[in-house]
Amino acid sequence: MLKVESIDVFYGNIQALKGVSLEVKNGEIVTLIGANGAGKSTLLKTISGLLKPKQGDILYEGTSIAGKAAQTIVKQGISHVPEGRRIFANMTVEENLELGAFLRKDKQEIQQDFEKVYHLFPRLYERRKQLAGTLSGGEQQMLAIGRSLMARPRLLLLDEPSMGLAPLLVKTIFRIIEEINSFGTTILLVEQNAHMALSVADRAYVIESGRVVLSGTAQELNASEQVKKAYLGGH
Repeated sequence: MLKVESIDVFYGNIQALKGVSLEVKNGEIVTLIGANGAGKSTLLKTISGLLKPKQGDILYEGTSIAGKAAQTIVKQGISHVPEGRRIFANMTVEENLELGAFLRKDKQEIQQDFEKVYHLFPRLYERRKQLAGTLSGGEQQMLAIGRSLMARPRLLLLDEPSMGLAPLLVKTIFRIIEEINSFGTTILLVEQNAHMALSVADRAYVIESGRVVLSGTAQELNASEQVKKAYLGGH
């Protein structure tokens, strides 16, 4: 479904990604693991069109999307839930969700998707008339995910969904990620909590200093000494 081929990405003169290649197959959950500043968020931003690669290519369902405008990429079926949630604080929950469907014209199906999101996140239904800025961190994360689902993505890019959340909420968010995947949405997940990420993923890539240094099935990486030492707290 997604093929990233040897991309180089720069911020000014600083090279953030160095020849990164990976692939995501239809229906999978693939996770990217790595320390802060390793280039994981940069990779998601490049896939979703917020950054342009200097070298290499990105193929989505066989078509190159490298350097295309972000809205074009959303139209093609890729949604990005950014790190830090980026919800619209002065708009209601419902208005935030409506914005997720901004590019769509199919009113009836949009209504069905509202119902789907509220089914996934009952808390958002209870708070639908509330300003998004008044929600708790966990609720804002639910809203950010819900908003991206309103675009009906076939591929969902999730950046640090558990960041700053209480352990119980982290479990809830990951259960929902699995549920979204079971509905047929493919997921590329960036997550600091390597343990949780590997527990839901089919495959994983480890990124260090802008390079992919390791890849394999989630089980292989879970069992790898290198991964255990660096990302799973040694146990």
